[in-house]
Amino acid sequence: MTAAPTTADAAPDANVYRCVGSITISRAASTQREIDAAPDPLVLDLSGVEKMDTVGAWVIYRAVRDRGAKIVGAKGDVAALIERAPEFDHPAQVRPEERPGHLRVMEEIGGWVVEAGQTLVGLVSFLGAVLIGFYDVIRHPRRIRWTAVISRFDLVGVRALGIIGLMSFLIGIVVGQQGAVQLEQFGAEIYTINLIGRITVRELGTLMTAIMVAGRSGSAFAAQLGTMKITEEIDAMRTIGVSPIEALVLPRMAAAVIMMPLLAFYAMLMSLLGGGIYVWADLGIPPLTFIQRLQEVTPLRDLWVGLIKAPVFGFIIALTGCFQGMQVEGNSEEVGTRTTNAVVQAIFLVIVIDAVFAVFFSQIGWI
Repeated sequence: MTAAPTTADAAPDANVYRCVGSITISRAASTQREIDAAPDPLVLDLSGVEKMDTVGAWVIYRAVRDRGAKIVGAKGDVAALIERAPEFDHPAQVRPEERPGHLRVMEEIGGWVVEAGQTLVGLVSFLGAVLIGFYDVIRHPRRIRWTAVISRFDLVGVRALGIIGLMSFLIGIVVGQQGAVQLEQFGAEIYTINLIGRITVRELGTLMTAIMVAGRSGSAFAAQLGTMKITEEIDAMRTIGVSPIEALVLPRMAAAVIMMPLLAFYAMLMSLLGGGIYVWADLGIPPLTFIQRLQEVTPLRDLWVGLIKAPVFGFIIALTGCFQGMQVEGNSEEVGTRTTNAVVQAIFLVIVIDAVFAVFFSQIGWI
């Protein structure tokens, strides 16, 4: 606490302000008012101060700086704290220093390149750890956690049927409508069936399913593993001799690889159903004609192209989601950041690999 100003034990022309007890943030405002009310010349007697924090030290220092007050009786930690106060008496830069625009752009691009390189190296390293874990599980089949794999079937596959079916059904309608509008100009509406059949079976069925699984299951994998990383469950597993790769990563990857072809095939059927309903309702082509035309214009290899890509996409999605989840450190905010990164990176890699597959199948004549 503080005492009122007094002239006791001071020079005749001095006003002594004796401080007693604590000068902390809780008393800073009242202490400042009393010091401001004391007339000059001012002497601050700190011999009775038992406790002081940085805010209290700043109040005393400011009286010395602005009013030329004298300090007497300061000792120990109180004196040391007041002596350090001038070190922090400098203006703070509220806004960062402005730099030329081209330098900022180059810095951001460089940061993206470095981050992309580090992510790629980390992803390849994580892939190596996954392959080693898979090899160990193959050598010791009893270590396969079938319960965990089956539970991931439900997350990746069964619970995704509704949204994937609806999305694919609507995509079939959109492809049919847009194709019919263009082909109608040439009197070739019948070829809308060709467009629906080939583009949904060969490309859109698998690609859109992969994007949906990346946004749904890939993000879930990253969030689940990231939360376990924060709560130190993964560290606890390592402590008791359980491999997180075998217990957490491999079941998720197995579920994604196995369920993706099934989901892709289901998406193809729903897209064809949506396109068939559209051409029946708008173009007047009956379902039997639609099915017969599909059999004529859609080769079986288109189905194989879509189904071959599906497990690769599932592997990439699970790998990216698990990798980002295992990279979580620090706080819960990191979980959200890594989850977002998992979805973005998975979709990017799926599209890149789909382009690679397109070139590959074209080179071998599967067009």
